[in-house]
Amino acid sequence: MNGVRDMPGSVWPTLRRQLRADLPPDDFRTWFHPLRVASEDAEQLVLEAPNSRFVAALEEGFRPVVDWAIADLKGPTFQVLFKTSDSVRPSGRSATASRKPLTAVVHEEPAAGDSLNPQYRFDSFVVGNSNRFACAASQAVAEKPGVAYNPLFLYGGVGLGKTHLLHAIGNRLRGTVPGKRVVYLAAENFVNDLVTSIRFDRMPAFRERYRTIGVLLVDDIQFLAKKERSQEEFFHTFNVLYSRQKQIIVTSDAQPRDLADMEERLRSRFGSGLLADIQPPDLETKVAILQRKARQLQGLELDNDVALFIARQVHSNVRELEGLLNRVTAFASLSGARLDLDFAKEALRDVLPDQDRPISAAHIVKSVAHHYGLKVREIKSKSNSRQITYPRQIAMYLCKRLTGLSYPEIGRLFNGKHHSTVMYSVEQIERRRAGDERLAAQLERFTRQLG
Repeated sequence: MNGVRDMPGSVWPTLRRQLRADLPPDDFRTWFHPLRVASEDAEQLVLEAPNSRFVAALEEGFRPVVDWAIADLKGPTFQVLFKTSDSVRPSGRSATASRKPLTAVVHEEPAAGDSLNPQYRFDSFVVGNSNRFACAASQAVAEKPGVAYNPLFLYGGVGLGKTHLLHAIGNRLRGTVPGKRVVYLAAENFVNDLVTSIRFDRMPAFRERYRTIGVLLVDDIQFLAKKERSQEEFFHTFNVLYSRQKQIIVTSDAQPRDLADMEERLRSRFGSGLLADIQPPDLETKVAILQRKARQLQGLELDNDVALFIARQVHSNVRELEGLLNRVTAFASLSGARLDLDFAKEALRDVLPDQDRPISAAHIVKSVAHHYGLKVREIKSKSNSRQITYPRQIAMYLCKRLTGLSYPEIGRLFNGKHHSTVMYSVEQIERRRAGDERLAAQLERFTRQLG
């Protein structure tokens, strides 16, 4: 590029120093070092980027960072625009030739689908009993957006495949309906974009941007909890898109009725469509996932006994499953050893819990108390408040499940609780676990953490 490096009196060197302090070194070198000042006045700083994709990546990944860096300078407010060389110098004049304010602000956006992960497709998604319905619903929406199920609400625990299905829908639509504007975003990015638009008085452009979408894919909608203005804007965006028969797909870690601190009208909108949950995968599905991942990423046929061993180490989170697979295959590749069961056990020895180590009831109580922000003496106290009773029941349940203690022995551990109280607590958690996948996943996490 032939842009000017730094204009005399330019604010760019100061802003650049702030960004360098705020960002990881690799991010700063990759995305901000190549930028050059194209034009500047008291209100706007126009930075020239190498190409339109570079601009799209800056807007999508770093717009909030830039806006907060400007705020941290504690000086006069100004706006940063990212442009390509063609858009900043259409007449061929040098960047120093014009210092006049731009008459129009153009908020360049990522091209539709730019943020979709091409690896997340339906044919790379392993289907089992735990996710069959959610996958079928997602495929139906991808075939007939705005017609089949609108909205589609996918919910389940961390690392079970919600984001994979969201991207798969977007990738399918991008391939079959190239003219349709498909937008994927994390709910956090919606909030950040809203904050920036309010700060720089760009709300009309914000609303136009989100309300002209053909298919909206939103990940982790629970991030809007307690953010009243964000919920209000999303509610109106939802209504406009729905009234125009535009497809909306949302993911969450809980079903709508369990989204605390979310407005009732939004939960009602989410619940009006199709709800599809994703459960933790069974053993057979985990083995299938491991073998497919090994084949796709490593070109490796994973032995059944190795896949079974790895699958049994992870109770729910598919990402953790893939992490163990990556460790095993990396060790095998670097050492040149054959990947058999003995090698897998050795490769994972340092990251798996000691299976022979007895689990201490005191350690269970301490871990549960810490998770719920309580002191051990509080969880053992006589208080019957909800915020203490529920964690106490979980601790009693885990003590019974993971140790050899009897009901009376557990009762004595909790400052002399009667054995019938312990029995009732264990039965309550067992009953709730059967119908509450979030609780089931949390109990599995406790079990895994405790070894």
